[in-house]
Amino acid sequence: MSLSVRKPNEDDLREAADELRSGSAVAFQFLYKEYSHSVYRFCFRMVGDSVAAQDAFQETFMKVYEHHQEFRGDNFAAWLFTIARRVCLNHLRSKKDHAIFDEEEHGSNSLFPVNDIGMQLCVNNALMLLPLQLREAVILREYEGYSYQEIALIVSIDISLAKVRVHRARLLLRKLLAPVMQEWYES
Repeated sequence: MSLSVRKPNEDDLREAADELRSGSAVAFQFLYKEYSHSVYRFCFRMVGDSVAAQDAFQETFMKVYEHHQEFRGDNFAAWLFTIARRVCLNHLRSKKDHAIFDEEEHGSNSLFPVNDIGMQLCVNNALMLLPLQLREAVILREYEGYSYQEIALIVSIDISLAKVRVHRARLLLRKLLAPVMQEWYES
């Protein structure tokens, strides 16, 4: 495995995943470095709170290392995000109250590029209002860039259901954000 400065390609990632299976700490560090930002973003978007997201993020990578021998596929990212998804769902289940996204706490902590901070906060709030299944589908598709096939694999659903969930999430987001968009266009 080459640990150079260049962006790793699919072969590098596949090789690192194979080496991780045999317990390589170097391969784990390589994969951690490659996926840590996207896993944290996913956890943050799923649980809506930076402290819980950090806990879910750490637990995800602990589980990856503890269960490295169980990786049997050739799609490490799908396996990793399946673990992250389960961890986030467990965190959400253990939470008694599903608090609404706190704008003051997370306003400057946004993890996706939008020039208008007010719009960014509105999108974050709208995401947190989506049903969990729709939220995770649209996060995986729009923010993490996964294909419908990969979403289906991560969430353990049929590809057509993955497409439906993303579509419904987009429609619901459009509906939730319509008043904000109208106000924005009028100003």
